[in-house]
Amino acid sequence: MSSNPLVEELRRTIPLLTDLPEEELQWLVANGDIVELQTGHRLFKASDPAEYLFIYLEGEIQVRFADSGDVARYIGRQGMIGGTLPYSRMQSFMGEGVAIEPTRVFRLSRSHFPELLLRAPRLGERLVGVMTDRVREVTMSEVNRDKLMALGKLSAGLAHELNNPASAAFRAAQTLCKSLEAMRRTAHALDDRALSTDARCAIAGLEDRAAEGARRDEPRDPLAQADAEEALLAWLDRESVAEAWELAPVLADARLAPEVLDELLAAVGPDALTDALKRVASIITVQRLAGEIESAATRISELIRSVKEYSYMDQAPIQNVDLHRGLDSTLVMLGHKLKKKSVTVERNFDPALPQIEAYGAELNQIWTNLIDNAIDAMTDGGHLTLRTYARGGDVVIEVTDDGAGIAPEVRPRIFEPFFTTKPVGEGTGLGLDVVFRIIQKHHGKIDVVSAPGKTVFTVRLPLALSGRTV
Repeated sequence: MSSNPLVEELRRTIPLLTDLPEEELQWLVANGDIVELQTGHRLFKASDPAEYLFIYLEGEIQVRFADSGDVARYIGRQGMIGGTLPYSRMQSFMGEGVAIEPTRVFRLSRSHFPELLLRAPRLGERLVGVMTDRVREVTMSEVNRDKLMALGKLSAGLAHELNNPASAAFRAAQTLCKSLEAMRRTAHALDDRALSTDARCAIAGLEDRAAEGARRDEPRDPLAQADAEEALLAWLDRESVAEAWELAPVLADARLAPEVLDELLAAVGPDALTDALKRVASIITVQRLAGEIESAATRISELIRSVKEYSYMDQAPIQNVDLHRGLDSTLVMLGHKLKKKSVTVERNFDPALPQIEAYGAELNQIWTNLIDNAIDAMTDGGHLTLRTYARGGDVVIEVTDDGAGIAPEVRPRIFEPFFTTKPVGEGTGLGLDVVFRIIQKHHGKIDVVSAPGKTVFTVRLPLALSGRTV
């Protein structure tokens, strides 16, 4: 047993050091010192030089970044080793390390690292292992954070896209209930009049003509619509029809002319005319509202289908992928962002482009990052071009934007992990790193050519993964 209490404490509290030779621990203790912190005291602050290796003996240190608020991005507890490590390229701390309870930390200056590797080789090997594990954990953490940020953006945009048709369907359903009630009242009123068979047939015939007119898809010229409403309003006023100002626009929407109303008047008489026209107007309104609900539901269904296609739900990890459907579903996911900037999208898709064997959901991460970056690079009213074609045994996808371009000094680093030109909190620097790794996984290639006003990312992917090591 060592006579040095600190050596014994290191053996007892730090699993990594338990079986180290006595001389290595003695060297470590002789060259380091102890830092004691009260609750709320800082071990280091953001941008401080990363000069020390830390071994946490008691308490807890939480590291928070400027963009993470009160959420700890790293926690150092008893038994853990942190700070800078041998062979680490970390030059400064990215966040602030604060003690959340009374804490004791053993620290070793990085100036001792060369001697450490000579005097304590086993310890040096284990610290390199700690660094490797930490790089892996930090990378995975940042990748997951980047995915969550992307998911948050997509969710916000999708929620906006879903809100419009959902709200339209809700409003139409509310109005539909009122129209059905109005139709029920007019039906009772007409029944009370004991109309002749010819009069009832005239009303039914007008309902059919109105329904047919309301179903026409071709839009009417606004001036022609206004003239039609004015002519109908004049006719209704002349015949003393109640609520003429409400009926005229509805009847005009159904392409009913005053001459048709003359026929109805002749069949039902002036006393029943208002009830008959209200009945017809209710039929037209109900049909129009049902069409709006159908249109809204169709839009919601299309969005849900796009989400399923985007995420490749209920499908095997590797499948034959239609790249055009993947690009289109990605555009739907980013639709809100495209609309916000009034971006024009041009699709130059090769209709003969074959399907490829790939991880479909991962390919859509490529398109999401490339298109999202392109939108960010463009000013309002920008132009985005997506082009596909086949070349040799590959398919080629080009994403072109007319933004400011990528600065020459930045271009060599854009695929580096954690490199970003975006403000703090808006990017992690992993988007293009993810793109690069997914393309590598598919044995593909990505190139970029950029100048002010035109940036082109070109992705080449093989037709098949069969027989390749993925």
